[in-house]
Amino acid sequence: MAERPTVARLVDAGFLASLPSMELRARAVVEGYYSGQHRSPYRGASVEFADHRPYTHGDELRHLDWRLYGRSDRFFVKQFEAETNLDVHLVLDASRSMGYPEEGITKLACASYLAAGLALLAHRQRDAVGLVVADTTVRDQLPALTRRGHLQQLFECLEGLAPGGETALADALTRLGAGLRRRGIIVLVSDLLDEPDDILRALGLLERRGHDLIVIQVLDRGELELGLRGPSVVEDLETGERLTTDADEIREEYSAAMRAHVGRLHDGCSARGIDHELFVTDRPLGPALVAYLARRRRRR
Repeated sequence: MAERPTVARLVDAGFLASLPSMELRARAVVEGYYSGQHRSPYRGASVEFADHRPYTHGDELRHLDWRLYGRSDRFFVKQFEAETNLDVHLVLDASRSMGYPEEGITKLACASYLAAGLALLAHRQRDAVGLVVADTTVRDQLPALTRRGHLQQLFECLEGLAPGGETALADALTRLGAGLRRRGIIVLVSDLLDEPDDILRALGLLERRGHDLIVIQVLDRGELELGLRGPSVVEDLETGERLTTDADEIREEYSAAMRAHVGRLHDGCSARGIDHELFVTDRPLGPALVAYLARRRRRR
């Protein structure tokens, strides 16, 4: 009998956009992650006991404190130092180029869904999660917190987010790093249509300060393969500059340049011990995120 597909395997950007709230979209994105396993996609192993917390559905049974259960008749989970010392900072690119395409589901919408899903994962693992929304400058910033209501505030910030000015990711990352008082995980979600050397330089600085970095590059299929035909007017979404060209004549050269750009970023991140993952918006986001997190977990 054929395996029945899970919700996560069917989740695409169009389906997510139809859901009435960012919370529901976040849940849909990570559904497959929870149906497959419940270990944190972020933290590593730790042996230093810190405290107890009440058991919740999905916690690993091996961390139950059976002696405490015998005394209290209630389930408690042993919490280790690594579990109490992790901040997850989401950096979302909301520059003008993230508004592509003009019709349909934009890169910014897809990036917001991924950020919401990762925020939900961090929150359910009791990690502090924060958000930075940036274009030319930092537009919005929420500190990494675990308190009640913080996740909903983060979802509200992501809801209805509109693209803004030109990209200045390196500046946003530098500003974020200057304000962090302890090491954590920094997740950058962007199309990365900026100067690679500037981005890699800023990421390298954060990595040298001990942060664990994840770079999620979100691109539309039409950007990778130039989804135009014949004589066309191409507009730079960051500067507004327009160029008249024949798309058929430049397609091969364009595609090669885009592959080189993505490859340069991937190789530069890898050389610095930074995760780089490409998400194409015409593929279901949920399964892609689940697959990436599973690979990340195995590497650790």
